[in-house]
Amino acid sequence: MRVLLVEDEADLGLAIKQVLVSEKYVVDWVLDGAQAWQYLESQWTDYTVAIVDWLLPELSGLDLCKKLRLHQNPLPVLMLTALGQPENRVTGLDAGADDYLVKPFVMEELLARLRALQRRSPQLQPQNLTVGAFTLDYANNALLITALSIMGTQPSQIIPLTVKEFQILAYLMQNPDRIISGSKIRHQLWDLDEEPISNVVAAQMRLLRRKLASYDCTCPIETIPGQGYRLNTAL
Repeated sequence: MRVLLVEDEADLGLAIKQVLVSEKYVVDWVLDGAQAWQYLESQWTDYTVAIVDWLLPELSGLDLCKKLRLHQNPLPVLMLTALGQPENRVTGLDAGADDYLVKPFVMEELLARLRALQRRSPQLQPQNLTVGAFTLDYANNALLITALSIMGTQPSQIIPLTVKEFQILAYLMQNPDRIISGSKIRHQLWDLDEEPISNVVAAQMRLLRRKLASYDCTCPIETIPGQGYRLNTAL
C-alpha cells in the first residue's frame, strides 16, 4: 500500500516514514501542500491513504483536503495537528479529512488509525489476497501455494518473501491478467525520491522467479516483450 505523507517537521516526518516502511508501506514524503498536490495529480502513482499535517507551507493541509474533495478525490486522509480543540476537529473534518490525530501522539495509535481508515476504503486489500493457487499472507509476509488433492485443496508450500517481493506480487495479484508496464510498477512500488535504476523491476522479477523455482513452483508472472508484466491466472 502506498502512503502520501505531508509533514514539514523533519524529525517527525522521518520518524513516521521509518515506521511506515517497517510496516511494508511504500511512502512518499513531501514537505508542503503544493508538492503534495503535484504528487496526487501524477498519472503514475495510486495512493491508498494520505497523512497530512494541518499547518504546511505553500498550501495548508486544510486547503489540500478541500482541494481533494472539490476534485471528487475519495482518498482517505488522516489529519495531523497540534490544534486539538473541538472546533478545530470539526473544521478539519468538514474540510474533508476522514480522521484527526492530535500531536504529540504515539506511533501505535497512528498505525491503528491508518488500519481503521483502510478498512473503510474501497482500495483496501484483504489480510489474505488469493488468486488461483496463490495466497499472500499479509500477517506473515509469505506466499502460500495450494494444490488440489483427493481430500480437497490443501497448502503445499509456504514461501517467505522480502518486502519488495511481497509488494510486487500484491500489486500484480490485485490486477490479474492485466499487462502492467515496468515503468508503472517502478513508480508505484518504489519511493519517488529513491530514483531506482531503470532495470530494477526486471532485476526483482528475476530474483522472484529464482526464489519460486527453488521451491519447485512455477512463477505465474509473464514478461510481455515491449509491454510489461502480467500475472497469468491460467498458469
